[in-house]
Amino acid sequence: MRILSVVGNRPQFVKSGPVSEALRAVGIEEVVLHTGQHHDRGLSQVFFDELGLPEPAYRLDARTADAARMSALIEPVLVAERPDRVLVYGDTNSTLAGARAAARAGISIAHVEAGLRSGDLSMPEERNRLEVDRLASLLLCPDERSRQVLAAEGVPGAAEVVGDVMYDVSLRLAPVARRRSRALADRDLEPGAYLVATVHREANVGAERLGRIVQGLNRLAEPVVFAAHPRTAAALRLHDLASHILVTPPLGYLDLAALASQARVILTDSGGLQKEAYWYGVPCVTLRPSTEWVDTIEVGANVLVDDDPDRIEAAVARAAMPVERPQLYGDGSASKRVAAALLASLARS
Repeated sequence: MRILSVVGNRPQFVKSGPVSEALRAVGIEEVVLHTGQHHDRGLSQVFFDELGLPEPAYRLDARTADAARMSALIEPVLVAERPDRVLVYGDTNSTLAGARAAARAGISIAHVEAGLRSGDLSMPEERNRLEVDRLASLLLCPDERSRQVLAAEGVPGAAEVVGDVMYDVSLRLAPVARRRSRALADRDLEPGAYLVATVHREANVGAERLGRIVQGLNRLAEPVVFAAHPRTAAALRLHDLASHILVTPPLGYLDLAALASQARVILTDSGGLQKEAYWYGVPCVTLRPSTEWVDTIEVGANVLVDDDPDRIEAAVARAAMPVERPQLYGDGSASKRVAAALLASLARS
């Protein structure tokens, strides 16, 4: 039994680690393909180095986010390997490229994080989720809400609630990050006395929206560690940043986990960091008009502010975690459940 796992950006590298381990434990052979969508070392290789991830069998070095281009590069690999399943993660263009290539090759697709919806079709990630879920035969959902979404949409694949593999990672590595990382000491920061910000989505790095986000950040009194994606860093050069905003290159997983888990507030447009903030017990301010992780909003741990400077300032000032924090997105065993679901689906075919 063999699967081909498609990864291409930093969240997927992190998610793939515990899943690869779980697949080996149940005897499934895995072939890992790295599309090269994220090729900057700070967005790619550092995660393989830090987390001890298995070296990909294929590095396509696509250096593009174009799904059609990546899909064309994946197809010859599928012909050569003929895996029993193609496993894709999340909602990126690498996810879409892998699913499309597999569909054209007649190979069944398993989708980790199936059923998530923000309701915002202006986001390419939302369109990717919808298409990939319709192509997948095995839909691995982080929670019951996601499974119900798929049922309501009439998606034909088999849906199974497995939890969120990122929680597996967070439980295992966040304590390690706080012990090992010097990210706070190197910046002379005290736990709970600074903010962490990340902005990377294409819609947010345009001059107008990024300018409004910067206005909001400039108004904040506390130090802000701004971990900047390369395209964000380039766009930031057009804006005047207050002296308390500490712009850094992309951070490895351990440094970002150490900083985020000890911040007073996280400001982000990342889906992954919204979840991680919840698990860390750190309030989140989301720089988007919508989110796929709606449970974090409903329990009061996360607030949507879009790009409004006034709302950014006000949300950070009053940010606090709810007194009661229900368990969300699994119990830390999602990777094992992913492997078990794949093994069962392969046995049935």
